[in-house]
Amino acid sequence: MTDKPKTRLTAIELDATIGPGPSPEAEHERRVAIYDLVEENSFTLLTNPQGPYLLRLSTADGRLIFDVLNETEERLTLIGLSMSPFRRIVKDYFMICESYYEAIRTATPSQIETIDMARRGLHNEGSELLKERLNGKVDVDFDTARRLFTLVCVLHWRG
Repeated sequence: MTDKPKTRLTAIELDATIGPGPSPEAEHERRVAIYDLVEENSFTLLTNPQGPYLLRLSTADGRLIFDVLNETEERLTLIGLSMSPFRRIVKDYFMICESYYEAIRTATPSQIETIDMARRGLHNEGSELLKERLNGKVDVDFDTARRLFTLVCVLHWRG
């Protein structure tokens, strides 16, 4: 068994006060993203690179809130990012996801593949934007940014 690096997330909590996800598929995506994040991620708080970390994600006043804590749940930092830059990508991403889930039920494999490519492209765009917005505060790899973007979408939709 290999030791996991200390500069990582060991737990992720979403603000439970904003209710359930918009669909069973979105709830499934949320659960998978959290599971995958806890299993494998690269997350380094630049002001305090002494992980591991607990991350509480929420929204407030049009901002995405990253509440980063240590293992004893002491706050290390609170990062607020405006949701405005994410709104278009999140809206487009949810529209294409709805099309994708509908296509799975009715479309041909080539149609499903085309929609899935567009869905992954938007997800990548949102992930890059999140990585860019966290620059100078938190260092994350692309896979971690992708999973975090999934959670941003869930929070945006719920909120």
